[in-house]
Amino acid sequence: MPAPDYDIIIVGTGPAGLGAAFQLSESSPSLSILMIDRERICSGGLLNDCKQNYTYPIGFAADNWTSEEAKRLLPMVESVLQPAIKEKHNLEVYRRRAERLGVTLLDVRQAHVGTDRSRVLIQRLLDELAGRGVQFMLEREVTDIFDDAGGTGVIISGGETLRARKVIVAPGRKGFSFLQQAMERMGITYIDNVVDVGVRIETRLDNYPIVNDYYDPKFHFPDGVRTFCTNSGHARVVLERYQGFSLVNGHALSEDQAGNDLVNFALLKTIGLKAPVRSGQQMAVFLATLANEIGGGKPLMQRVGDFRMGKRSTAGTFNEDLYNFPPSCPVTAGDLGLAVPAKIMRHIWSAMKKLDTIVPGVLHPSTIMYYPEIKMYANKPAFLDRHFRVSENVYMVGDGAGTSRGITGAWASGIRAAEGILQRS
Repeated sequence: MPAPDYDIIIVGTGPAGLGAAFQLSESSPSLSILMIDRERICSGGLLNDCKQNYTYPIGFAADNWTSEEAKRLLPMVESVLQPAIKEKHNLEVYRRRAERLGVTLLDVRQAHVGTDRSRVLIQRLLDELAGRGVQFMLEREVTDIFDDAGGTGVIISGGETLRARKVIVAPGRKGFSFLQQAMERMGITYIDNVVDVGVRIETRLDNYPIVNDYYDPKFHFPDGVRTFCTNSGHARVVLERYQGFSLVNGHALSEDQAGNDLVNFALLKTIGLKAPVRSGQQMAVFLATLANEIGGGKPLMQRVGDFRMGKRSTAGTFNEDLYNFPPSCPVTAGDLGLAVPAKIMRHIWSAMKKLDTIVPGVLHPSTIMYYPEIKMYANKPAFLDRHFRVSENVYMVGDGAGTSRGITGAWASGIRAAEGILQRS
């Protein structure tokens, strides 16, 4: 069997991969570690907006975490990312209103870097790892992973093979399909039966003033609906491009930048699929493709005022005086009712009406609903141990592997994989 080129190869330079690299390089400085990424700089949540939550269960997949385990690792995440925790005010006022409607408002320790400052943070992290001897291979794509009688390692686009004693796979949400294909080739059992489907709401700051008291308010509504990824200050809705379709997401710049008087946030409904429907990813791709087809190759947007009256939005809708701000992401004006499954839309609309009672104003006629926002991070590999090992020498972590739902949870899952490797060394 050929000698390994490295002790550890980490696929992906997002928070899960970085968490593993920091833990390994600190605990065992002699290890040779290579991090590979198809991007020029690590992408995902660290690059885009870089919102961090430091309270369990936000960002943690409940199937794989206990409160005690998360609380043990979160201080380790915080010590590296060095967040500036944001203050909160008047939570009891909003909490009382929410409780009367059967809604829960979570109190979460949060930090926000901003899209304009995230590269500075990422560069600091990469420089620190490079100073510890960690090597990087950027703008190179891993096409396969192997762990068999012939050894352990990865195959790079172009056919180059790199071998290692251990491989950590952390491709993030956009690596969802790659991860599934790798698991199928390696014979790793997995479940893919959960998907989050929803809309992104955009409105004026005056219509959602809670963000002045709580930067990213976490409301949990009946029927599996929750708020997610709130952005304010200088906030905008953006496109995420996948092969064959686009989704919407939200970003915000740091507090150093002038505000644009807008707020955006997602309302997501968690869908649990039952046999014989197996794949949440396939459902997500179908829904996203349908919405983009109706939108002429783009996502859809509709004003709340039009939705309430049961009519589609048009380009003219976005120029009349009642609708008092232009969309930050001008996609296709249309009718969400043609694209969003009725049950999902019914539950989201019910949550919006409750939210308008808790924070009056969010259902102003000018408020925009963008669709689709879909989170594809529901792979659930059959882990062999608590360190997210899927075969003798391969570990899978982060949002793409279903171990987390955000930066801090992903980073913590990387630490757990690293701890497993160190224990087995």
